[in-house]
Amino acid sequence: MRYRLINRIGEGTFSTVYKAQDILHDHYINDWDMDADKENHENDAATKQTKRPKYVAIKKIYVTSSPNRIFNELELLKDLRDSPNVCPLITAFRHQDQVIAVLPFFQHKDFRDYYRDFTTNDMRVYFHSLFTALKAVHEAEIIHRDIKPTNFLYSPAHKRGVLVDFGLAEREGTDYQQCFCGLPEREQHKREENSIYAASCIAAAKAGQPLPRPSYPKEDQRSSRRANRAGTRGFRAPEVLLKCTAQTCRIDVWSCGIMLLTFLSKRFPFFHSADDIDAFIELCTIFGKKKMKDTALLHGQVLQTNIPTIPENGHSWEKILLWCTSRNKRDDGGLTPEEHDAVSFMQCCLQLDPRRRITAAQALQHPWLTADAESAPPSSQESEMVD
Repeated sequence: MRYRLINRIGEGTFSTVYKAQDILHDHYINDWDMDADKENHENDAATKQTKRPKYVAIKKIYVTSSPNRIFNELELLKDLRDSPNVCPLITAFRHQDQVIAVLPFFQHKDFRDYYRDFTTNDMRVYFHSLFTALKAVHEAEIIHRDIKPTNFLYSPAHKRGVLVDFGLAEREGTDYQQCFCGLPEREQHKREENSIYAASCIAAAKAGQPLPRPSYPKEDQRSSRRANRAGTRGFRAPEVLLKCTAQTCRIDVWSCGIMLLTFLSKRFPFFHSADDIDAFIELCTIFGKKKMKDTALLHGQVLQTNIPTIPENGHSWEKILLWCTSRNKRDDGGLTPEEHDAVSFMQCCLQLDPRRRITAAQALQHPWLTADAESAPPSSQESEMVD
């Protein structure tokens, strides 16, 4: 027996993760353990005191997962093995009908225990660590698809974190198909003008009637739209909700923006949608009907709603954050300068048009993240591993 299970530390749709002691750690070459040389030196200097136990994370992947999904996750982890702030794969094996992945165990704190107490400087260090990981993932042309607090294991004490859980990840361009958003602007306008909905709107306007409700043609010859909508509720980008068939790595950047919104608003989760329609309505409430109509049209969709509480032009981020934190601009003076800087960065992440959204590499060059670049902690590949 090589591993001794300690306790269960996580459970998801496709797997369960356990903390385990690596009993035979010293019998193998552990090039993933960046702390090994340091520990050996300290142990020699300490007159061969009893060595501290080494821990790993055992990920048991459910048999209900498809073989392709399992192989994809292990292959992507292998490709990202030397990436900074990304949890590497130690090994994987099959035990009876189970597939087991062995990963380093990273000591971290539950997100719910610290997110309300983070200052903007703490947030800056956190997101520098996260975007360092994301930059490496995106440079490998891999979309994580499930960026959220529970998939970024962060240690406030060590001021660093690691990105985990590539169960939904895929290579950029997988199942790619031409989407309306990828067409030249002239072609987009041409298709809009020749669409059935545009023709009905023109006819209604000439007849002095209200705009018609969107509907499908009686004999619609178009194939149904299929797109990957994997992800966690509340963290999925608008193009995912709109079934864009040409999704890119920038859907991960949107998820990072939602995480920053969680920190600034001190509300987790920020969104509580039950399905894609509810999720889209929540975005409409923030950004307003006008912007969301343009966003839907960007992907060849038509938005029409009669919900009276959805504003036409949305709300400012300052108004939303002040309301979430029980403040008002008249008595409390609005957001602090530090909060305004963070909001400016968040807006770059939460652009509705993915073409205008910042990339992970650009995020690391943004003034908000470079403000304390000299004091930013080293990546997990350059600093000692926590066991």
